Amino acid sequence: MAWVGLNICFLIVKTIPPGCLYKFAQRISVLAYIFARKHKDIALSSLRVAFGKEKGEEELERIARDCFSNIAKGAVELMFFFDKPRLLKDKVEFVGVEHLDRALAKGKGVILVSAHFGNFPLLLGRLAVAGYKTGGIMKPMHDTRMEEVFRKKRDKYGVRTIYSQPRNTCVNETIQALRNNEIIFIPIDQNFGSGGVFIEFFGQKAATATGPVILAQRTGAALIPCFIIRQPGDCHKAVFEPEMELVQGTGAHDTVTMNIQNLTDIIESYIRKYPAEWGWIHRRWKSRPNS
Repeated sequence: MAWVGLNICFLIVKTIPPGCLYKFAQRISVLAYIFARKHKDIALSSLRVAFGKEKGEEELERIARDCFSNIAKGAVELMFFFDKPRLLKDKVEFVGVEHLDRALAKGKGVILVSAHFGNFPLLLGRLAVAGYKTGGIMKPMHDTRMEEVFRKKRDKYGVRTIYSQPRNTCVNETIQALRNNEIIFIPIDQNFGSGGVFIEFFGQKAATATGPVILAQRTGAALIPCFIIRQPGDCHKAVFEPEMELVQGTGAHDTVTMNIQNLTDIIESYIRKYPAEWGWIHRRWKSRPNS
């Protein structure tokens, strides 16, 4: 069903006038909000965990609807720009890119630490179009046919795909890319289960991957938080924060935890400022600490 839907959407996006793209996306989001009850319930539940003491139910539902709208817009944008990479220069504006350039000048690579926030695949395409050697660590889609379509599109843009599994292959490919002074995008905002660390996220313990900090320690790569934000008129602003210096704790585990907490605090600050940009349809707090 997903494969059929993808092909139908690709066909529609190719045939309708560009001015109708976002109207089409809005209709998709309205239908999804009505019929994708499971994802809607997860979104509202997640919003209550994060903002239940700060925002009323009406506002939480508005954020959820806007989240669905942004997801639909992001999907339609990807389908449209897959074959029009040069148009991305006018679609996505860089802010703070001097931080990225300064880090790359050190020659040890850059880890862009981010989240499933905004149209982040568009950010990777924009970086590649601008001439940056860019890749991202990604989970493959469940439908292998869909994954192959999107992988080929990323290849066409020049965006390196590093799959999160097998783990050893992922680590080796990432280290090699960083040693080649490339950019690797790593989101750390989803439930990591066992193997990560539990840190504070919206006042609740959240299982979080430690990869960016461990890779930075191992390679000397710079850690730069980065977020892409939808603007009025459906253009985008990609914000590169200053390089985050690693702090030292009382031991190896404490050092990693402190730095992951600092990165997560930055992610939370962006979500608080632009709540509809984050993917609330994920069960972020699913895993719980043992004690």
